[in-house]
Amino acid sequence: MLAGYRRALGLTLRGFALRGRAVGPGPGPGLGLRAVSTSWSPVGAAFDAKQQRGSAPGRETGLFGVPELSCPEGFQEAQDKALQESEQLVQKACSTPPGPEIVKIFDQLSDALCRVADLADFVKIAHPDFAFREAAEEACRNIGTVVEKLNTDVELCQSLRQLLADEVIMNSLDPETRRVAELFMFDFEISGIHLDEEKRKKAVNLNVRILDLCNEFLTGTHLPNKIDKHVLPEHIRYNFTAEGNYLQVAGLHADCPDDLVREAAYKIFLYPNAEQLSRLEELLASRNSLAQLVGYDTFAHRALQGTMAKNPETVTQFLEKLSDQLSKRTQKDFEMMTKMKMKLNPRNSKLMPWDHPYYSGVLRAERYNIDPGLYCPFFSLGACMEGLNSLFSQLLGISLYAEQTQRGEVWSEDVRKLAVVHETEGLLGYIYCDFFQRPDKPHQDCHFTVRGGRLRENGEYQLPVVVLMLSLPPSTRNAPTLLSPGMMENLFHEMGHAMHSMLGRTRYQHVTGTRCSTDFAEVPSILMEYFANDYRVVNQFARHYKTGQPLPKNMVSRLCESKKVCAAADMQLQVFYASLDQIYHGKHPLQKSTTEILKETQEKFYGLPYVPNTAWHLRFSHLVGYGAKYYSYLMSRAVASMVWKQCFAQDPFDRAMGERYRREMLAHGGGKEPILMVQGMLQKSPSVEDFVDALVSDLDQDFETFITDS
Repeated sequence: MLAGYRRALGLTLRGFALRGRAVGPGPGPGLGLRAVSTSWSPVGAAFDAKQQRGSAPGRETGLFGVPELSCPEGFQEAQDKALQESEQLVQKACSTPPGPEIVKIFDQLSDALCRVADLADFVKIAHPDFAFREAAEEACRNIGTVVEKLNTDVELCQSLRQLLADEVIMNSLDPETRRVAELFMFDFEISGIHLDEEKRKKAVNLNVRILDLCNEFLTGTHLPNKIDKHVLPEHIRYNFTAEGNYLQVAGLHADCPDDLVREAAYKIFLYPNAEQLSRLEELLASRNSLAQLVGYDTFAHRALQGTMAKNPETVTQFLEKLSDQLSKRTQKDFEMMTKMKMKLNPRNSKLMPWDHPYYSGVLRAERYNIDPGLYCPFFSLGACMEGLNSLFSQLLGISLYAEQTQRGEVWSEDVRKLAVVHETEGLLGYIYCDFFQRPDKPHQDCHFTVRGGRLRENGEYQLPVVVLMLSLPPSTRNAPTLLSPGMMENLFHEMGHAMHSMLGRTRYQHVTGTRCSTDFAEVPSILMEYFANDYRVVNQFARHYKTGQPLPKNMVSRLCESKKVCAAADMQLQVFYASLDQIYHGKHPLQKSTTEILKETQEKFYGLPYVPNTAWHLRFSHLVGYGAKYYSYLMSRAVASMVWKQCFAQDPFDRAMGERYRREMLAHGGGKEPILMVQGMLQKSPSVEDFVDALVSDLDQDFETFITDS
């Protein structure tokens, strides 16, 4: 998952500095160019050994090597520097004649603001010190205010418009520079720069209101619901947190074996909240008003500009065709779940929405005897990191080295810093690995870009810096950190984002690495999941941490096949979520209430009945960050599946194919149209039908494995 400042503000403060999917650059002079280091050490040992206390000798620095950030007050200093630099760059842009120099200045301006904003966005979430989090939050707010003003700066926009209007100069620009110029103008236009002053003010006000509504709605999605404890049978009350005479229900308890507990949790947690409903309705209406104000039919049309899908009509076609293909398989999955429920609970065997996650898990475990505890000893964190290192070395000529940090450089002593080094190109960038659980740390696996790569004015390349955040258990006295199969797959997924950031070495930071369309950005990370599920790859590193014994092949096969049990129903659920997202962001005013639309869409695209007096959509947090783009997970998976089958399934270590993958898909970041990158890799232009076929064929059981394990 990608996270960060631009993701959070992607609906409002987009501007030239805060564009679309990007997760933002960061710090200043502390992160310079380096070719070699004597402090590099093997990556596996660094993760299986206890982290040494203390840091490398030398002077103290600040977070990520930025000197100002040795204390919370440093954010004010860093912010002031960025704003001063941005003022000078705005003046320079407005006085520079049309030419490629304009694009460079805009990119410098974007970099100057993001250098603070994106670093601050990570710190406000992850730093254990409240004072740092608060200072970072304030910096984010202040930079955002400046961006709002720049989004509606007519003179600044005019300097770019003059360039775009000059056909001779535009034709002389290289494709990447031309695309970046067009992206900057697109960002201005979706903020309403082309409108008269009154409408421009309205657009700014709508943007601000949408941001507030997003934050309020997001908070509301996580709030628990309370119920009088006497409403529930006494024997299930212990499953919920007691508060006087009330019970607090903070989630769906999807894995609980007691059907009644799951039913109660579903009905209570999803009970409609009038305030949250009002927020959602205003958010959807405001997004639609903004889209129409700046010239789009719907918010979905605005959001899908520049994506692989290009428009909501293609997305709808994709989802409907996929649903048709899944229909019979999904029905079979539901029948299997119903039989299992009948077996375990004969008195109440009707399959309901709260049953799907639980009974699909029961079926997987029963059919393939999958106990995560049997796998963990083979997946020590150090072994998994060595596995990634080996894979990247064979595929891309890249090695990962642990590098000791300076005092003050990291926010927690268990954060590891990796140098990413190419065999001929040298140091490509840095990955900070914030892998371990700690109090108040968000429980989410995600990738933050702290600084994007770009070609500096002095000819040096600004190295990208990213953070990977996981929630792994720490090592113990007797054992290193051991990963479940799901944790191992998540590690590979997030490292796919990191490699995209390291290898998307564009001239402009505005389009570097993961700064690309949402429906393309998940392709490299999902592709890594295919590597993580291939025995040839796993066999290179999965060793029992005590005995050194390799993980048996049949255990890997069973694990992979178990994921296909009820997978059609799981995918059908994703189709339902994506379809609901499209309808909510389609034509307004909506024909019915959001709850009635939920009921209809659930019945059409899912199949399990809607439960009266529930409002699942009020817990759908992805409506904030993925508004009109939730389909992206499915489309990215389709592309990743096609790339895996066509390019890597025969030989996952094929260096020539790895180089093609880097050249065609990773190297461009967002500097090339996403569908053109896919075409370059697959050597053909995939259709909607191809995407659907790729997803559906992934559901087929491996006959050889099934026979072997029967």
